[in-house]
Formats: sequence, C-alpha cells, structure tokens
Amino acid sequence: MSKRIMVVDDSRLVRVQLGDVLEGTDYEIVAHCRSGEDAIAQYNDVKPDLVTMDIIMQGMDGLDASELILKEHPEARIVIISSLAYDDTFEKAKAIGARGFVDKPFHQEQLLKVFAEALA
Repeated sequence: MSKRIMVVDDSRLVRVQLGDVLEGTDYEIVAHCRSGEDAIAQYNDVKPDLVTMDIIMQGMDGLDASELILKEHPEARIVIISSLAYDDTFEKAKAIGARGFVDKPFHQEQLLKVFAEALA
C-alpha cells in the first residue's frame, strides 16, 4: 500500500518536481497545499502518512505551520524541504518535531532515504 504524502510548497515547480521524483515509488501525493494555513486546514481531511513542508511561503511559514500541526497531531510525520539549509533552521525544525530535513534542490535517492527514516 502506498504512503500518502501531503506536499506543502508555494512553488508549482517544486510540487511538479516532487511528483516526478516520486513517480513509480511507494509514495502517492494526495494533497498539494500552497501555504501553512492551507496545510493546517486540510490535515484532518487528508490524514497523510507524511507531510513535506517548505519554510518560506506567503502567510504562515512552514516552521510555524509544522509546530501547529504537531501540537494537534503529535503523531504527524513532517519532513522539511527547503533551500534554507542553515544550522539554526535545521535545529529549530528538529526542536519542533520535524522528522527530517531535505535541501533544495533534491534528488530521488536523498528524498526516499529521508522519507523512509521519517516513517520508521
């Protein structure tokens, strides 16, 4: 059975790239959200196995959205996918409860490894 992924990223290009990279794998994108607010609103309905979360988006950023999702759903598995690969950003994401961090640009092998670790 495929793992259900909610992609949270305001970039259409990144959403398409994730779809391409995950094609033919055990992961299925079941929802696309363009903002942190949208992700929070859809999480209950979608019930994803994994959330990929960008940090910089219009409105609420991905770290704040992750924190709110994890407060309400401590079992949520969130992987941050961002070009902000700074130590302090990584530490904050970890402190919030994110299960992994992937740098943009990403490649399939790296993504699948982090997803598997997040779901273990």
